[in-house]
Amino acid sequence: MQASEKFEDLVTLVQILRKECPWDRKQTHESIKDNLVEEVYEALEALENNDFEEFKKELGDLLLHVVFHSIMANEKEHFSIENVIYTLMEKLIRRHPHVFSNVIVEDEKKVSENWELIKKNEGKKSTLDGLPKPMPALIRAQRMQEKAANVGFDWPEWEQAWEKVNEEVEEFRQTLEHGQKEEQANEYGDVLFSLVNMGRIFGLNAEDSLRKTNRKFELRFRYIESQAAKENRPIKDLSLEEMDKHWEDAKKEL
Repeated sequence: MQASEKFEDLVTLVQILRKECPWDRKQTHESIKDNLVEEVYEALEALENNDFEEFKKELGDLLLHVVFHSIMANEKEHFSIENVIYTLMEKLIRRHPHVFSNVIVEDEKKVSENWELIKKNEGKKSTLDGLPKPMPALIRAQRMQEKAANVGFDWPEWEQAWEKVNEEVEEFRQTLEHGQKEEQANEYGDVLFSLVNMGRIFGLNAEDSLRKTNRKFELRFRYIESQAAKENRPIKDLSLEEMDKHWEDAKKEL
């Protein structure tokens, strides 16, 4: 078999692997579910690094999982890859009446509002339905806030959101002085949630912002380690003052 750019050839290839490869034949939905999550994050990493050659490959890995899961489902007569495609297309057409029907929208905000209304009409009991609980907490917090804002549950002015941040920070500070661990954790969560909301109002993405800060911290901390290595010293032998100096140097160089 030769590689091609045809989707149906990919499906055929995976079907062959499913029958003839011992590893592929052994897999189940459950056994590769974590791999699916891993591939999502690998694709995100490639995208954030602006490595589009790698991003292309990672999207291919994601597509493989879509096809693989669909083939396994078809074996049990649950659904086929054709069913997956049809369901997706039908949903996209239904949720874009401003494109495929005569509904008129003024802007992106109205599109989001209509999207939530259509989902409610599809049988969703809550505006917040459809957000998986295992999602990373920052992403889920932002998506919940966005969905709530689409139906009008939002601060009229950003200053009110900022006051809420300060209020939550003060409540957290008070628990640090005399609160129990559970209370501290609850107030800490409130601080994080309010900060996510503050950023959302200004169009900032909490998960993306924290990932950038994580990356920045990693680069600078690795720089400290490299400077310690140049001195043939374990990093734990550096004083806090020495570490801070290397940290400031890293801010200038990286």
